[in-house]
Amino acid sequence: MMTFDEFSLLWRGKSASVVGIGISNTPLIDFLLEAGLSVVARDKKEKESLGALALSLEEKGVRLVTGDAYLENIEEDIIFRTPGMRYDIHAFADAVRCGKTLTSEMQLFFEMCPCKIIGITGSDGKTTTTTLISEMLKQEGKRVYVGGNIGAPLLPRLREMERDDYAVVELSSFQLHTMTLSPDIAVITNLSPNHLDYHTDVYEYIEAKFNIFLHQKAGDKLVFNGRIRSELDDILEKTACSSQLSHTNLRFNALKENATTDDVFEENGVIYCNGTPVLSASDIKLPGRHNLENYMAAIAALWGIVSIDSIRKVARDFGGVEHRCEFVRELDGVKYYNSSIDSSPSRTIACVCAFDEKVTVICGGYDKKLDYTPVGDILCERAKSVILTGETAEKIKTAIISSPLYREGAPMIYSAETLEAAVKIAREISKSGDKVILSPASASFDVFNNFMERGRFYKDRVNELL
Repeated sequence: MMTFDEFSLLWRGKSASVVGIGISNTPLIDFLLEAGLSVVARDKKEKESLGALALSLEEKGVRLVTGDAYLENIEEDIIFRTPGMRYDIHAFADAVRCGKTLTSEMQLFFEMCPCKIIGITGSDGKTTTTTLISEMLKQEGKRVYVGGNIGAPLLPRLREMERDDYAVVELSSFQLHTMTLSPDIAVITNLSPNHLDYHTDVYEYIEAKFNIFLHQKAGDKLVFNGRIRSELDDILEKTACSSQLSHTNLRFNALKENATTDDVFEENGVIYCNGTPVLSASDIKLPGRHNLENYMAAIAALWGIVSIDSIRKVARDFGGVEHRCEFVRELDGVKYYNSSIDSSPSRTIACVCAFDEKVTVICGGYDKKLDYTPVGDILCERAKSVILTGETAEKIKTAIISSPLYREGAPMIYSAETLEAAVKIAREISKSGDKVILSPASASFDVFNNFMERGRFYKDRVNELL
């Protein structure tokens, strides 16, 4: 572990380039300035569009490089790439050949964190599992810092952390892509193809995910889904159990007959760990099989750290995370839900399957080059109506009508120019007892900056309905 003083001693007087100017990178810039580095902030946006943020950075002594040429002539000693930017672009490769250091905020945090790190990744369920783990630790009386893909940046809080604390970090494939350190406890919720607009193929995607455990030490723990459902699960199982790795494996969602002593499995509505009944599914406030699996993952990660009483207390009280099957309102007997986080087909499948009855689903958004065939089958089976909007509307419609389960009018398919129009259509076609869910199966970037903005826009439109 490297302390702040050691980092400052190593880099003081040198220069840093922070690629991607945004509110989330401001704490990183402040951290580097405090450590004695000169900072250059680079962004494709023009300075004028950055507004007050640009002025604030310049007042601190930061040099701005903006516009189309923002990646030219990177000469700073250390370069922090924003997670959504690939490490192997020409500008970075050229800088590394010239002896510059390419890193990331998360890599630096792992190098400097004084307490145990619990890292969570996966294609679905990351945020809920991260939140469950943090809530269970808090219930046990531990001091917890939550960050990574959610929460506030962790780097500026390093100096308040102590050895007995816990950092609970949600990690995306973008963040993990170049990591050379792994957390003390690593959790992989599940794997399905995603972000193929960024990764070269699905194998690069899962290789990035595997960095969450490939650098673990003896005594570290990897928790992963024990149910083999696809080729990706099989690759994970074989890689995780390689004799060349020194961590301990613990499976959750294992079949009872295949479970080892410490594995977590569910039988007859009860979750067991180490052969001990831990939690009844009926005590879990969140609906859906996928949330049962999220609880199993959290229990596996924290077994021996928190008590069964703490686990049960969280299960009874925790009502879920915003934008994840979130109840919005009931109007004229119709219940509206916001699951804007569902930016992939597998997420929408899990969301729709969480409801016992057929539902109306609003789908569509930015195209991440994913296969929508599986979601077409589920929508035919479990959707009363589907309202399509965004770039992926036609792909999802094709997946529905091409499904062997499709019958004309089952589901009914509607098209909407905008999300606001989709909400109005849902209002018109729904009657008392119906449920309407925003579950896009697609990213938000065709219209919105992120899924949070999309979800809040949807909630605003729903709450405006008369």
